[in-house]
Amino acid sequence: MKTLVLGASLNKDRFSNKAILRLIESGHEVYAIGNRKGEISNVSISTDLLKIKNIHTVTIYLSKKNQVLYYKYIVSLKPKRVLFNPGAENFEFSNILIKKRIHFENACTLILLSTNQYET
Repeated sequence: MKTLVLGASLNKDRFSNKAILRLIESGHEVYAIGNRKGEISNVSISTDLLKIKNIHTVTIYLSKKNQVLYYKYIVSLKPKRVLFNPGAENFEFSNILIKKRIHFENACTLILLSTNQYET
């Protein structure tokens, strides 16, 4: 399952970093966008918008104000779902996703993975 981590960080203490590692461990194909280029366990963090086909999940680790620049991009990917991790909840963007018929959840990627609910 292809997942894009938006707000990826090289900092090992950040939840986006931990999520990338757990997603890889769980066998997911992972893409990452952050504000600094780098690599986490063979996953390159891009600072550019990636062209990804057949993306299943976009998991967001950005504050509401930092998501605005990505609204059109995320919608253009046509993901099956968008996950707003704790602190990333966004009523405005959720309404856009509803109108575009893109499923979203306010949920923690790490918890979904640890409870075997990520792939539902």
